[in-house]
Amino acid sequence: MGFFKKEDIESFEIITLHLGGMRGLCEYEIVMKDGLAEVSFYDIRCSQEHDERILRERATCDVARMLSLLNDCRVLSWDGFDGPHPKWVLDGTMFRFTATVNGDRKIYAHGSENFPRHYHDFESGLREILRNTEKTE
Repeated sequence: MGFFKKEDIESFEIITLHLGGMRGLCEYEIVMKDGLAEVSFYDIRCSQEHDERILRERATCDVARMLSLLNDCRVLSWDGFDGPHPKWVLDGTMFRFTATVNGDRKIYAHGSENFPRHYHDFESGLREILRNTEKTE
């Protein structure tokens, strides 16, 4: 019997978590900037011409902290997740997750009130970074 080696995320280029629901649309975006992980939170205002992203919060943290969050939440395992809306649930949150990690590896997941394992931990981690980290312009 062989040994199973868990693959980790070692680098990332861009990560986007888009959320939609009855109360509106918003988006988290994480990018590498000046050797740090920059986390931005946007409200999305829809119009007939185009959607507009309105920056609400932005903070930076160590890349190691972001990599730890990504790996602790096993984000690589989310690739291909398709969470259909549960029967009898009348409302909820839709999400779309996209990421480019480890050079050119793409991750895509989406769902409607149906989330991959550790999704809520990941979103809570992003909120924690925005709440308790030095804000950037």
